[in-house]
Amino acid sequence: MKWENNRQSDQIEDRRSDPGGGMGGLGGGRRVGGRGIGLGTIAIALVAGWIFGINPMTILGVLGGVGDMAAPTEQVQTPQGPAQAPTDDMGKFVAAVLGGTEDVWGQVFQQAGGNYQKPRLVLFRGATPTACGTGQSAMGPFYCPGDQKVYIDLSFYDTLRRQLGAPGDFAQAYVIAHEVGHHVQNLMGITDQMEKARARVSEREYNALSVRLELQADCFAGIWAHHNQKSQSILEPGDVEEALNAAAAIGDDALQRKSQGHVVPDSFTHGTSAQRQRWFNTGLQSGSVQSCDTFKQGSV
Repeated sequence: MKWENNRQSDQIEDRRSDPGGGMGGLGGGRRVGGRGIGLGTIAIALVAGWIFGINPMTILGVLGGVGDMAAPTEQVQTPQGPAQAPTDDMGKFVAAVLGGTEDVWGQVFQQAGGNYQKPRLVLFRGATPTACGTGQSAMGPFYCPGDQKVYIDLSFYDTLRRQLGAPGDFAQAYVIAHEVGHHVQNLMGITDQMEKARARVSEREYNALSVRLELQADCFAGIWAHHNQKSQSILEPGDVEEALNAAAAIGDDALQRKSQGHVVPDSFTHGTSAQRQRWFNTGLQSGSVQSCDTFKQGSV
């Protein structure tokens, strides 16, 4: 992946030197939180539906019987540390990838008449505080809607390479782009409705909704790759295969087969290897948000 000449984001919050990593996804352990649905959220859903061509009823969470209104609640904020430009190579790589996502989604939102709000990306070691509770390395990379930050302990990349068999810098970039995809979902109001669904549907139904949420984030990661390639020519031979290999390695069926020797489809929360590959490739080939409506009936 050609990233060295890419613009580096100024939204990196480096907590790696803090004791305990600042005191803390793709993997498990994500705890979704945020505002309840109110008139503001409805407006966001309608505008997002009109702008991006996604059914507003999908965004409002009617799928699965979720869609009633509640008063907005204030988001919990963690202390905002200073933005820092990383000086190590891996930190610079992460900053360049994040910068690429900012450029792509900023353009997508601007063309649709909206404004993209950049997320912070927090680098940490071990554990760190977040608005979604204590983040830990074992969770893998994750996005917290409560403070609109992506969290990653870079040791996850060692796990991705050594234990999951998914090496390569483009595989690492895909991880970041996937979590930024969750931020885009949060801006669109979809994340709020997932939280509402948790209390209203069965565990099995919620898992099915979670799969659709994760596959959409995979598709959004593909959109980043599509547009960044057009603007920056970032792809080198084998890069797409690296991302598809990573998507396959973290499919629910692959992880369950590796950990327990068999799969339990009703417990899937992120999608199968084949589904994750297909939706990333859908975004990569189309570059279109409209093509990423995983909540559409029969889409997965």
